[in-house]
Amino acid sequence: MRANRTLEIGTGLFVLLGFAALLFLTTQLPAGGLKFGGAKAGYHVSAVFDNVGDLKVGSPVSISGVRVGQVTGIRFDSRTFKAVVSMRIDPQYNQIPEDSFASIETQGLLGGKYISLSPGGLDTYLKGGSTIEQTQSAIVLENLINKFFANYSTSGQSGANQPGGNQGGSQPNPGKATDNSGKPESHK
Repeated sequence: MRANRTLEIGTGLFVLLGFAALLFLTTQLPAGGLKFGGAKAGYHVSAVFDNVGDLKVGSPVSISGVRVGQVTGIRFDSRTFKAVVSMRIDPQYNQIPEDSFASIETQGLLGGKYISLSPGGLDTYLKGGSTIEQTQSAIVLENLINKFFANYSTSGQSGANQPGGNQGGSQPNPGKATDNSGKPESHK
């Protein structure tokens, strides 16, 4: 009876520890998870991109690898056919130049997307309601792979279809006799 009770308590503690770990991990997800507390202080800016890839609300905004804010919204502008990304920048980062550059980057090879800000050189700074004018859209890995294979397949076929190209049974040196291996025949 005593061993059975110890086993039940151990199993219960293990299950509770598993739920606590799951709760912790859901709060660490960049796309939100559970939010504790109210809205954070800061100022809101926006940027327009041709393609945001799989950028999500809650993704970090960083400068030189330091997190300075987060993505608060992504919407589609039906007039320009572009994506508008809203960001909240933490209040202590209030001297980001107005001509800064925003690009969508990837965290590692298979990581999530985030916005990287590269500071400009103006003496005027971003403030609430500002729009970052200079942007670079997300690089979509599938598009790069498709372009690579499209270029590879067209360049690989171009030599075989050219007049005078080595096609199957033609001899590499038409003026000289060769054996089956393509080497000149030896006359003995």
